[in-house]
Amino acid sequence: MELIHETGWADPPATTEPSLTGEITADVVVVGGGGGGMSAALRLAGSGTDVVLLEAKTLGSGPTSRNAGYITNSIAADPEMLGLLLRHERLRDLYRYAENAVHFAEDAIERHSIECEYRQEGIVIAAVSKGQLRHARRNAKVMARAGSSAELVDGRAAGLPQGFLGGVREGVGGTLNPGEFALGLREATITSGARVYEGTPALEITDTGGGVLVETPAGKVRARKALLTANAYSNSLSIAPRHLASPVWTSLVETEPVAPERLDEIGWTSRAPMVTLHMILESYRVTPRGTIVFGTRRLQTGRNPLPDRTPAQNVANDLVRGFRERFPGLRDIRPARAWGGWIGMSSTWLPVAGEASDNVLYSLACNGHGFAQAQYVGDLLARHVRGAPMHEDLAAIWHGRRRFWPSFVNQTTLSAAWLADRATDRLAVRA
Repeated sequence: MELIHETGWADPPATTEPSLTGEITADVVVVGGGGGGMSAALRLAGSGTDVVLLEAKTLGSGPTSRNAGYITNSIAADPEMLGLLLRHERLRDLYRYAENAVHFAEDAIERHSIECEYRQEGIVIAAVSKGQLRHARRNAKVMARAGSSAELVDGRAAGLPQGFLGGVREGVGGTLNPGEFALGLREATITSGARVYEGTPALEITDTGGGVLVETPAGKVRARKALLTANAYSNSLSIAPRHLASPVWTSLVETEPVAPERLDEIGWTSRAPMVTLHMILESYRVTPRGTIVFGTRRLQTGRNPLPDRTPAQNVANDLVRGFRERFPGLRDIRPARAWGGWIGMSSTWLPVAGEASDNVLYSLACNGHGFAQAQYVGDLLARHVRGAPMHEDLAAIWHGRRRFWPSFVNQTTLSAAWLADRATDRLAVRA
């Protein structure tokens, strides 16, 4: 199994945009060129705003192109727990926001004619034990009350692999090739009229009172407003709210091609993409190139400045071990390569947006389920920074200037969650 630094979904762009040198001015400067930053820049440029987009590497080279490729209306937290902690109206608002984010991402694919193998097939939150199946039933009830289109399904009737007992099927969303999507959104952004500077990390953002000043290694940007959409890298900037993001490394493994009849033999006749109901989820999907991509299961924390890296060998090995336990009929299938990326986890475990200062807005809409949501929030912030009334979906995640509690996302708690998941796996086997 090869451990690679880049995404395994697509090759990097053949050419890059120039880095910033000297001092320039703009109406709005967007810091961070992932899905959220690109969507914000597209909205601003399309409305005639003079916008500058700064990206430390190349647009979309971070988690936008490195994730498992799920467009989902999950809110990155356990629905049953959310049902206990949040008011009913708040929960309905969050599920409405998340579903609208899915449709926003789907519209972006069509609007920009992005060839990214999108399949509108929904996603199954799958149970691999009787305990998880009971949990799935409770989740389905909470989600239905919150207005989600999710439904409880039986594993055999839904064409899930042997060992997957059933779960909650989300009817909206599906899967795509995130690397190809990132390349397509990058091309749309570059040609939109936004001024794009790649290889240009922001070193400092200062709110000057009448505007903002962004300093980079070889230049400066002065603007009226700034949008901070740097995800896991946000904490490297002093203006970011304290405890905004806890950087977490997630890993993926891709197998060699698997013959379709092998998938039929193990019962995966629907080819439905799945995530499990573990504390730290596992994801499994079949790609259009006939491989299986699976990931997460074991997370690692980091501190800014975050290094370029590959998955750790022990983490990749653990993913493979988990794959073989879930799919004993495919134990002979070889893992081909592994890659990963840094994501930002909010201390609330929910998507958030707010104000870092009078002239600096921020978003953190990932938490492991944010491929579509990051884009949607970037667009909503762009509308808001132009003076539009706050959209109800932005209001649903608005944190304003409130402080964040210290996050309990650390290596100790993540390791404990992994151990708890493995313990429940062993109990399920004995049962």
